[in-house]
Amino acid sequence: MKSSTNALKWSAIERLATQAIQLIVMLFLARLLGPNAFGLVGMLAVFIAISQVFTDSGFTAALIRYTERKEADFSTAFYFNILVGLFCYLILFFAAPSVAKFYEQPELVNLMRVLALTIVINSFAIVQRAKLTIAMDFKTQAKASLLSVVISSGVALYMAELDYGVWALVGQALSNALLLVILLNVFHPWLPKTGFSKKSFNYLFGFGSKLLAASLIDTVFKNIYQIIIGKQFSATQVGLFTQANQLSLMPAMTMTTVIQRVTYPMLSNIQNDVNKFEETYLLTLRLAALVVFPLMAGLSISAEPFINVVLGAKWLPAAELLTILSLAFMLYPIHAINLNLLQVKGRSDIFLKLEIIKKSLITVMLVITIPLGVKAMCIGLLIHSFIAFFINSFYTGRFSPLKTTKQLVALLPIWGCVIFSGLLTYIVSWYVATNYISNPAVHLAINLTVMPLIYLVLIRWTANDLYTQILHVIFRKKVELKNG
Repeated sequence: MKSSTNALKWSAIERLATQAIQLIVMLFLARLLGPNAFGLVGMLAVFIAISQVFTDSGFTAALIRYTERKEADFSTAFYFNILVGLFCYLILFFAAPSVAKFYEQPELVNLMRVLALTIVINSFAIVQRAKLTIAMDFKTQAKASLLSVVISSGVALYMAELDYGVWALVGQALSNALLLVILLNVFHPWLPKTGFSKKSFNYLFGFGSKLLAASLIDTVFKNIYQIIIGKQFSATQVGLFTQANQLSLMPAMTMTTVIQRVTYPMLSNIQNDVNKFEETYLLTLRLAALVVFPLMAGLSISAEPFINVVLGAKWLPAAELLTILSLAFMLYPIHAINLNLLQVKGRSDIFLKLEIIKKSLITVMLVITIPLGVKAMCIGLLIHSFIAFFINSFYTGRFSPLKTTKQLVALLPIWGCVIFSGLLTYIVSWYVATNYISNPAVHLAINLTVMPLIYLVLIRWTANDLYTQILHVIFRKKVELKNG
């Protein structure tokens, strides 16, 4: 328990600190560059993301899960990752003119050819990060990530001040990728010690290929909105959606990644102990909800004053989208943890089946909402998120005692606290705006103060075991966790 708690702490430091820095820098860049620059990069996001998925091909998850891994497995994954990364870059290099023509944005040719270099650079770090994750050494990853993010953020801000426009975002991505690879090798040197092993490849690809297919489907549909908005509307509209999407996804994804990176290797090690597995899994689910649910609800009710104060009036059309998307991503960690269980159980085939079902549902939502505009498309995402919970938990319940009803019983008290504290905060903010002052900074301050206080009081009263566990993780106090 001590090692997993320490791992969770360092994983949290890495993700929270790096994401906080990136968020602050992104907000500064948004004010300097405007929606159009973010829209241009957003148009390319799907191509870069798909290439990254191909480069990994599920090998990271396969290495982490495999309990009898050998040096040949790491070396094989290393050679494969680099080869596929180079292949993907060449495809994007020659496809760049066609992509620019599709969007009717000529500047995308050079942007894609330079930005795609991150694919090749990142391929050199995949095995390094897998080895550190297996060892649950998140401290080393935290140091490398923090330094690379700080320096690359400085590069981006410097380029933005010199009026490089959208190239500031490209410079940030390239410098971050390059620095991360260098620092990982400085802090934890590793080079392949064997050649390519066909036996290792067969295992890694056998498990990873199903995750690859699922990840490809997921990645395409995560970015398909930018493609559709870019084609149907404009780069500015893509920028507004991309900003709202990033602001809402970042807190949900950050907390999910922290929990997932620690629990996947941990659950893999106890997968044969049914009682311990269920207890740990349910605790993980509740802890994720405890933190992420109020964050997303708070962001939703604070969207308009936040956008107005932080980004300025030119970004205000993104506020409405942010309100909807924050609620849509509220369940993001619950989805990820449910899918984690299937990977731990080795059921990557079910993982793939689920992705196909859920993405078919998104396709139906898109067909219905595209003619109605960007706002309707975001509402479709919200509806899909809640339906996906029942789909994921149904299949999780087939391979464990954790049925949908058990998950709902665990999550509903937290949900109730979030809804009550959110509604009360909204009423207070509305009352102040109507009767006293309508300054957006004041509304934002009220939301950031009132909701956390109400929520903490409610959680301390209704979920004391979780409250104690959070204190244990943060301050490493030796408190006894009582379940129930």
